[in-house]
Amino acid sequence: MLPTRALWGQARLTLFTRAGCGLCDTAKHTVVQLQKRRPFEYVEVDIMEPEKKAWKDVYDYDVPVLHIQSVNDGLPKEAELSDSRKLFHRWTEQDVEKMVDEAEK
Repeated sequence: MLPTRALWGQARLTLFTRAGCGLCDTAKHTVVQLQKRRPFEYVEVDIMEPEKKAWKDVYDYDVPVLHIQSVNDGLPKEAELSDSRKLFHRWTEQDVEKMVDEAEK
């Protein structure tokens, strides 16, 4: 059972990924480690799934990409291209936490 939104915190992190991507595996590990210490909503999007073609067209050569959104004020149910906070390719747990802090302010 998923925790209620109140327990998730005030941020949603969406990881754009694909199977067989070593950088993606490392990125996921980094995000999951941070999630063990602080709550946030976490979503993975496999850009190779047919229904995710629009994301493949944008991020085909850039995965992993991490979108960090505030979930305040009626945020859309999923990531959008216009999300202002993004990390590309490689990042540390501290990089992610700093952006989550910014999103939650």
